[in-house]
This record gives sequence, structure tokens and C-alpha cells, in this order.
Amino acid sequence: MKAILKLSLVVLVAMTTMSSYAIDGDFLLNVKKGTGKEISFSVNEIQKANVTIYDKSHNVIYSEIATGKGGILKTYSLEEFPDGVYFLEVETNLKKVTHEIVITNEVSTLSRKSVAEVYKGDLKMKNQNVATVN
Repeated sequence: MKAILKLSLVVLVAMTTMSSYAIDGDFLLNVKKGTGKEISFSVNEIQKANVTIYDKSHNVIYSEIATGKGGILKTYSLEEFPDGVYFLEVETNLKKVTHEIVITNEVSTLSRKSVAEVYKGDLKMKNQNVATVN
């Protein structure tokens, strides 16, 4: 009985890990360490993304459309930003990911783990009564 329970637990963990990898595989944002008030990130295998930095009140501080052939690598200097909490939002046609930026005493940190992820579905109308989501 214990062997079956252990085997079931191992299978459950393996399935959860595979499921998480499949979800994260479509859009991978890597946070890189910056020096001082500098942040860097990269997005693998995405050629175009909307990048926005905003404050806690959702006021847009900076916005651009970032592009790259095999992916996107960006570094931002936050020297002019006052101490506080900001958010970096990267949006592609697949999903929108938000990371927290904390600036204190001449140092900025970008959270490695996202604070929000929103997946976008591809809604298509088959006819007037039927819609499908990919």
C-alpha cells in the first residue's frame, strides 16, 4: 500500500512539472541583474513586444514597442526615477506579464517572479452561434 502511495505521489509531481513547463514554454521572460539603477530582461523567441513601465497609481512612465530577430534583450537605466515601486509590463500576442521594480538608495531590483500573468486566447467565430478559443 505504501509503495502505491509513493508511486502515485511521484507521478503526480512529474505531471505537475510537465504541465508547468508546457505553460511557461510559450513565453519566457528572463530577468537579468543590473548595476545600480539599471534593469535588464530578455524574451526568448519573440520578435515583437509592447514594454511599459508604470508606477503604483498606473501612470505610464515609459512605453515602447521592442523588436528583435531571435528574441528581445533590453536594458533600462532608472537613474532619474525617484525611490519607489514601479511595474514592468511586457505584452505579446500570447500573454501579458508584469514584474515589480523596487528602487531604493541608488539600487533597483526587478522581481524574478512575475506579479501577474494574463494569457490571451485566440477567439474565432465558426458561425453566428459557435465560437472557438485556441
